[in-house]
Amino acid sequence: MAATGFLAFDQVSKRFGATLAVNDVSLSIARGAFVALVGESGSGKSTLLKTVNRLVEPDAGRVLIEGADVAAGPAPQLRRRIGYVFQGVGLFTHRTVAENIAMVPLISGTGRLSQERIGKLLDLVELPREIASRYPEALSGGQRQRVGIARALAGDSHLLLMDEPFGALDPITRASLGARVRALHEELELTTVMVTHDMAEALLLASRVLVMEAGRIVADESPAALLAGAGGEAAQALVAVPREQARRLGTSA
Repeated sequence: MAATGFLAFDQVSKRFGATLAVNDVSLSIARGAFVALVGESGSGKSTLLKTVNRLVEPDAGRVLIEGADVAAGPAPQLRRRIGYVFQGVGLFTHRTVAENIAMVPLISGTGRLSQERIGKLLDLVELPREIASRYPEALSGGQRQRVGIARALAGDSHLLLMDEPFGALDPITRASLGARVRALHEELELTTVMVTHDMAEALLLASRVLVMEAGRIVADESPAALLAGAGGEAAQALVAVPREQARRLGTSA
């Protein structure tokens, strides 16, 4: 049984045909934590994340939020309580920025967002309020991703799931948006779980890093511990990339 936490995985497994994508994962995430889930492609990190909002249904085990099984009620109702940001953003191209941000509360029946509330959400993600009337095609990739984050926060959820949220962005935009997400995590007292293939991003943003390999959690460390050599072979293979990049930058300076 996973330890009690705000978010807990209790012996979760998921198979796709012959592939065991998630293999008997049990772990607990405390309220207020910023957790990065890293690993090579095919390690199972995105599959595990999606069991939280039931975009993937596990074959075995349970996922619990504040002790309640996420499978206990309708999946759409669950998803309205969880902020979710992913690489493709998924904005509705035929709707304005304001309409996209207001979509979750409107669909959930919790009410319409006022223009002031939409403006405040745009403030949170550092976008000018005047873009509320624009359509997604008029925005840059970074702006669209910021709108996606504003939409994820519109339901006042305290759990934010992020699946490779910055993967399609240029390095400068990626760094700026990552820093804003980390600040929002603190300001709004969120519990954040972020999937990323970028170990440098995980080390910079997260307070706890989980490394997956072949469907299992093989390391669970703080960024400082990983940089000091902890976590085992799989974790250190991922840390070696930003470490070598930093070394090469140092020698070329």
